[in-house]
Amino acid sequence: MHEESDAELIARAKEDPEAFGLLYERYVGSIYNYIYYRTGNHHDAEDLTARTFYRALKHISRYVDRGAPFSAWLYRIAHNVVANWHRDTKRRQIISLDELVMGALKREDPATLTEEYEEQDMLLQAVRRLPPERQQLLILKFVEQMSNAEIAQVMGRTEGAIKSLYHRTLVALREDLISQENRREEITGRTKDE
Repeated sequence: MHEESDAELIARAKEDPEAFGLLYERYVGSIYNYIYYRTGNHHDAEDLTARTFYRALKHISRYVDRGAPFSAWLYRIAHNVVANWHRDTKRRQIISLDELVMGALKREDPATLTEEYEEQDMLLQAVRRLPPERQQLLILKFVEQMSNAEIAQVMGRTEGAIKSLYHRTLVALREDLISQENRREEITGRTKDE
């Protein structure tokens, strides 16, 4: 028995909502992760993931394959749901990557752990200070591991615009981290290598 392609499932889902369940199972994990990293809260991520798939089901009959993967359409819906949620609740955009950071800190040397944690914390704080669009780009690039072309589809931009935004984002992060390191040195009176 062959696994149905997205195109086959979409065609069936336009007539049979149960076929949409297979698309849901295929993409719910990725969409949930994306929304979780945009909201920083499991409860909100669950609610917004449900809203995303509800909207997708409601509008599946109008879906037209324009050469982009079906997942790009879902991510676009998720992006809009999260943007509306932030606007409606007037919450500050926070990326909750703390669990990823702690999972990456596996060394046993306490001094090394402390230094790595401080560096990771500085990076997280710098990411959190970025505008929401740049946070979204980093989530899609590093958490969801999307290509620039896929990110362009999700964000409704050209691939060239995504490359440019990515470059500017990395430059801004670098400048922010250098500034934070300089402030830390002023406060502690020591350099990173001491």
